[in-house]
Amino acid sequence: MSVDRAIKAVAALDDDLRRGMYRFIRAERRPVSRDEAAAAVGISRKLAAFHLDKLVDAGVLRAHFGSATGIRRVGRAPKLYEPVEADLRISIPPRRHDLLADILLAAVLIADGAPASAALEAAAGRGRELGGAERRSTRPGRLGPERALTLVSALLTRHGFEPVRRAPGCVRLHSCPFHPLADRAPELVCGINQAFVSGVIDGLDPRPSILAVLDPRDGECCVELRART
Repeated sequence: MSVDRAIKAVAALDDDLRRGMYRFIRAERRPVSRDEAAAAVGISRKLAAFHLDKLVDAGVLRAHFGSATGIRRVGRAPKLYEPVEADLRISIPPRRHDLLADILLAAVLIADGAPASAALEAAAGRGRELGGAERRSTRPGRLGPERALTLVSALLTRHGFEPVRRAPGCVRLHSCPFHPLADRAPELVCGINQAFVSGVIDGLDPRPSILAVLDPRDGECCVELRART
C-alpha cells in the first residue's frame, strides 16, 4: 500500500462508527449489506451507506452488488461490502522493520537448529510477559475456559491477531501479524506464532484452561484456541 493510500485509509478509520463497521465486516468474513452494517453499530441505513462508501473510497473496503445470503430476490440486488486484504502500515520517515525481520529470519534459516529453538523460546517468553502483565492488571482470579478465551482474545486483538469466536470453547485467529514472513518459512513462523500465543495463555492463567494448537487453514492464521478437555 502506498503512503498516500495508507494516509487516506487511516484518516477514514479515524471515526468510531467507521471503525465499528469495518471490524464487524472483517469479523463476518463474508460480504455484508448496508442493513447489516447499520445494525451492527446502531445507526440508520442511510448514514451507514455514507460511511461505508467513505471506506470504499479510502481503499479499505470494496463493494459490489449481490446477495448476502446467496438467495436470489426480486428486484435490484443489494450493495455488499467486504474488506480489502492489505496491510495498513505507515511511518514518517519510513521505517523498514520488515527488512530487519527478513534479515533475522534468513539468519535463523541458514543456521543450525539452535537459533530456531531460541526463536521459539523467545516468542514464548514474550508471550508470558504480556500475559502476566495482563493478569496483574485485570486480576481475573481463577479462569474457566470461556473467561480465559475472552481475556486472551482481547489481548491478542490488541496485537493484530483478530480472534473470531467459532463455537463454545473455540476461537480461531483470523489474521496473523507475522503473515508476510509466514510464506517464506511457514514451519518456523507458525511455530513462533503458536509459542507466543501459548506463552500469553501461560502468563495470564497459572493453570491454563485453554491451549493454542496448530491448525493451518487457507486464508487464516495457523493457530486455534481450544478449551482443554
